[in-house]
Amino acid sequence: SCLDSHSDDTDALFSFRKLWAFTGPGFLMSIAYLDPGNIESDLQSGAIAGFKLLWVLLVATIIGLLLQRLAARLGVVTGMHLAEVCNRHYPTVPRIILWLMVELAIIGSDMQEVIGCAIAFNLLSVGRIPLWAGVLITIFDTFVFLFLDKYGLRKLEAFFGFLITIMALSFGYEYVRVAPDQVEVLKGMFVPYCSGCGAAQLEQAVGIVGAVIMPHNIYLHSALVKSRDINRGNKKEVKEANKYYFIESSIALFISFLINVFVVAVFAEAFYGKTNMEVGQKCNESGSPHSDLFPANNQTLEVDIYKGGVVLGCFFGPAALYIWAVGILAAGQSSTMTGTYSGQFVMEGFLNLRWSRFARVLLTRSIAILPTLLVAVFEDVQHLTGMNDFLNVLQSMQLPFALIPILTFTSLTSLMNDFANGLMWKISGGLLILGVCAINIYFVVVYVFALNNTILYVFSAILSFAYLSFILYLMWHCLIALGVSCLDFRGSVRYPPAVLVDEQPELDS
Repeated sequence: SCLDSHSDDTDALFSFRKLWAFTGPGFLMSIAYLDPGNIESDLQSGAIAGFKLLWVLLVATIIGLLLQRLAARLGVVTGMHLAEVCNRHYPTVPRIILWLMVELAIIGSDMQEVIGCAIAFNLLSVGRIPLWAGVLITIFDTFVFLFLDKYGLRKLEAFFGFLITIMALSFGYEYVRVAPDQVEVLKGMFVPYCSGCGAAQLEQAVGIVGAVIMPHNIYLHSALVKSRDINRGNKKEVKEANKYYFIESSIALFISFLINVFVVAVFAEAFYGKTNMEVGQKCNESGSPHSDLFPANNQTLEVDIYKGGVVLGCFFGPAALYIWAVGILAAGQSSTMTGTYSGQFVMEGFLNLRWSRFARVLLTRSIAILPTLLVAVFEDVQHLTGMNDFLNVLQSMQLPFALIPILTFTSLTSLMNDFANGLMWKISGGLLILGVCAINIYFVVVYVFALNNTILYVFSAILSFAYLSFILYLMWHCLIALGVSCLDFRGSVRYPPAVLVDEQPELDS
């Protein structure tokens, strides 16, 4: 296992200096666990199910960590990232479909980022900056990021560390201000049970898994770990890199988990079981300009990123509203980065296209901004945040296209040599991926049935057939890689042996 220590006594079991040298990629990766889509799924799970779904968040984060571990190992051991490995091993058509699917996920997450920032600007300016203007402002923020990029990776890593700190302080302030019941928080986290839960809560639980585990993030992490120089011919060094990357990812995801817990707990404590009428009255009393958001009925309160901020402002004073908006802004800014970087790596890996970051950002951002801008101009905040839910569904649908390849390639001895997955990892990885896929298919079915439209039913049936066929194709490849060789009917699946790792300097850019 990657946590084995060195028997050599000149090597310390653990060195903080080394950990510091390897710190960075895990934190950049953990940002995807804090994007506006995640924050929204957190606050909804708090408002809909109270503290009861915290354990789902914990399990999803642990699953996320294990998948990121596989991604990091692939990058460290082979010196190639996941998209490059896919490029080598899959035939042309599946490769292009895979690329398109990952691009879809990236554009989806970029749209969430645009929505999050636009809403944050709207809240911070007390509605003076309309949503469409907020969407346009996000075009400029990407240039800031590109400007930073010129100063090297360590500076960029420090900047994102700063953004994560802002989120921790902002949502931590809300947590302290609302002061949730600590016993309930711990119970929700460690008792895997949801009493009196119905379809709404189940859907929310699935949404958490979909929002937490991001497909493009696995591609991203396998590429980011290549930024550190490791002598891949030296098994001991590779083992050490694996160990420190795993420790760093664990710390990063623990921090992102805490921030997510802050959000869930705040909304669980303050707004679980509240009705629109109660909230509307409270907003009227506090003189909030947004009290018309809440219809005067006895239905349970439905929140999203925008209403969430408004409600916090009504109950806990304007400071809570502004601090919430700053947190959302930081979440949005940071996920721009993940999208841009992973977009660039995916494009280079799958298509051998080398674009500058600048061109890459412009492409993703323009595709993401158009639909978002249309919704912002012609519809209201409700539709924008409704779009967020749709994007979470879209991303969870793309998950198999990252999970199946990563399990396939980390199980190949010809590629990973001594670092290939053991039997335990193969079985648990396979079950995990089946579970995640099943959850996502359930999610999509629920979403489609809620649309109530026959044409859409037929359309989604055709799409589902194509989607499942492709997943089965990837699974067939995966099972052969896992060692079920009887499935390789004509001997058509050939995995070229890995180039000896220390003979690959050209891949180590």
